[in-house]
Amino acid sequence: MDGMSQSVLDRQDFPALFDALGAEGYTIVGPTVHDHAIVYGGLDSVHDLPIGWTDEQEAGEYRLKRRDDDALFGYAVGQQSWKQLLFPPTTTLFQVKRSNGSLGFIPSEVADTRYAFLGVRACELAAIAIQDRVFMGSGAVDRTYEQKRRDVFTVAVNCMVAGGTCFCVSMGTGPRCTSGYDLVLTEILEPGRHEFVLEAGSEAGERILSLLPGRSAAEDDLGTVDRIVAETASSMGRFMDTEGIKELLYENLEHPRWDQVAERCLSCTNCTLVCPTCFCSTTTDTVTLDGETAQRSRRWDSCFTMDFSALHGVPVRGDTRARYRQWMTHKLASWYDQFGSSGCVGCGRCISWCPVGIDITEEVAAIRATRGATT
Repeated sequence: MDGMSQSVLDRQDFPALFDALGAEGYTIVGPTVHDHAIVYGGLDSVHDLPIGWTDEQEAGEYRLKRRDDDALFGYAVGQQSWKQLLFPPTTTLFQVKRSNGSLGFIPSEVADTRYAFLGVRACELAAIAIQDRVFMGSGAVDRTYEQKRRDVFTVAVNCMVAGGTCFCVSMGTGPRCTSGYDLVLTEILEPGRHEFVLEAGSEAGERILSLLPGRSAAEDDLGTVDRIVAETASSMGRFMDTEGIKELLYENLEHPRWDQVAERCLSCTNCTLVCPTCFCSTTTDTVTLDGETAQRSRRWDSCFTMDFSALHGVPVRGDTRARYRQWMTHKLASWYDQFGSSGCVGCGRCISWCPVGIDITEEVAAIRATRGATT
């Protein structure tokens, strides 16, 4: 970003970033290894990061593998996204309590936690920006999301590796971080060299950067960043042709490919749960056994569940064919009409975590190859 500071931090000084964020009152959340996967959780120190780990991903496959170095960010993305912190799987909306014969409504309070997100990839920055539009920029404002989003400090990472299911280049969302961050870092691993090139993206980022040791970034350092990003961009595991994709899907709502994919799809909802932009939800009410307290909660739902589209007890989309078509057409077509962009950022999670290996890039290609086909 023009006018913003750029510096180089040595690996041995990386803990200083944790110290600086902690001194500013941030609770650091980032990647860590848990249950044979890289997940997002609380980080107390640099040692909690997935040092020396990478991931291998293919359709329906995810596994961790040791690298031959001690990279801190030498992996792609796991099944979790930052959505879980900004739009939690379950949220209490309000409680109702009976007292002296009357009912009192108690709104829920959002925890006053200032998060620092460490290790946010370019595709994830794009996903957060999309959810910002969904929850705060489309007319109605979701107050819970707004409060959680307000004070987040974002430390982004330019990708040094591409996963087997990544296609962010196709979606124009990566692998370089271009906006939406306070700091962005690029990890440089060369013989005898382990450093991070850091660049501020906001005034808050400038302040944190000023607290760190290191030296000013030189042209050679910035050239190395360009080379790393270019190499990552050229090694995407997947490709999606997005030319005219909205019209392509709108014109092929009765394409036989929907029947073919429905024969494999389990309607398990995995793709929507791991997706960093899906936002379907429902509400549930619970009452204590004594009838004195009731609670309304919001929880994640999915357009793949039978009841999600039910009207008067009858689902509008009663079969898997209709539900898969709804999901993919919304993600890649009608999302443009609603929010002005695609709902897909090319992270590849829906491919990796589909138990039967359904590949959204393959489905688009199949329809494009025989566009205009009908049942």
